[in-house]
Amino acid sequence: MTVGDLRVKQTRRHFLHTCANGLSGLAVGTGLLAQEVPKKLAIERIELFPVRFPTVMRFKFLESPKGATGRASVMIKVTADDGTVGWGESIPSQRWSYETLESALSTLDHYLIPVLIGMDPFDLDAIHAAMNREIGPGFSTGAPITKAGIDIALHDLMGKALGRNLAELWDRTTPDVLTLSWTLNPVTLDDLEPLIEKGQAHGFRHFNVKVGPDPGFDVEMCRIVKRLVPDGFLWGDANGGYDLETALEVAPKYADLGMDVFEQPIPSNHLTGYQALKRQGALPIIMDEGVVSPEDLSTFIELGCCDGVAMKPCRCGGLVSARRQIEILQDKGLLFLGSGLTEPDISLAASLILYGAYGLNYPAALNGPQFLGASVIADPFKPVDGTVNIPKGPGLGIQVDESALTELVEQSKGAV
Repeated sequence: MTVGDLRVKQTRRHFLHTCANGLSGLAVGTGLLAQEVPKKLAIERIELFPVRFPTVMRFKFLESPKGATGRASVMIKVTADDGTVGWGESIPSQRWSYETLESALSTLDHYLIPVLIGMDPFDLDAIHAAMNREIGPGFSTGAPITKAGIDIALHDLMGKALGRNLAELWDRTTPDVLTLSWTLNPVTLDDLEPLIEKGQAHGFRHFNVKVGPDPGFDVEMCRIVKRLVPDGFLWGDANGGYDLETALEVAPKYADLGMDVFEQPIPSNHLTGYQALKRQGALPIIMDEGVVSPEDLSTFIELGCCDGVAMKPCRCGGLVSARRQIEILQDKGLLFLGSGLTEPDISLAASLILYGAYGLNYPAALNGPQFLGASVIADPFKPVDGTVNIPKGPGLGIQVDESALTELVEQSKGAV
């Protein structure tokens, strides 16, 4: 696949821009809410389950000064007054953002849960307004990873209450499977070939590579990947690790090697740098960490900062914001890529349904199944031939195994 092949296959079947958020955005084209909700529901109880999922491979974002940390997660169980339950998940990552397991727990327990009890779980406009009132913004939405867990739980609850998968609530369908990308973050170049072989043994044909800050190492790494996997989609992600001068120097080298997209080459707030990289035109420039709200995205597009975005519902405050951002990208003919934050079961289910429902055209960098060594759902996600099944049941389409969750909570004590 070459750079010239990168074209978004747009869908014009999208909800109205003026109804993009909350309940109105959910209801467009479905007719489900008014017809099928027997009575107005209220949030009766919200329970938190802090855990750390064990890891089976090294990943630099799951480390700390003390070594490997596991994958932090706050699982969220929302129960309505009729007994309907929805599950969500906040997945902070202190080396990727400012949010931590401790801050997510504190924010949920002391600020968000008290204002959400008694609210209508279907009124997403009011829910997000309440959360944003209690935890205000910085440059963009405040504590979006934490808030995403509530948003996902409410989507699951609504789907369960209506007996509909999320995609059906959005008046969309999903394919049976989603193609994934295998993540490479070697410590040395000698580590690289065994990591590629491990991905290939699991049926993976596409690879995303963590680059930055060493351009010499990074270029050689990408050269090796393209030699060993010449036909795969090669996705370079610097996570803001280069300065502008280095990024401008290395981008043409990556293009010559056959890299397909260059994600987050410089820090999020270096907007004039993104403009320069886009003007250079060596590779499609993909933004990630700095794009939290639809307003952020619209502004960055207007300023000429990017050719597309690597979407993450957990980064955006949840599915309401993520859906709106995908609609903006598709309406503008820009690239929509799907990624995650090494997502465990619940957050992964939300991403799979979202990306499938919106017709993702590129391998998704959803590497939870690659790096994590535990599951708390009855039917864990297990990639086969580089693809993973998209859940089809009501809500998120998964069943949480509460005994497995209880066991993981106990195992995580002292580590959370």
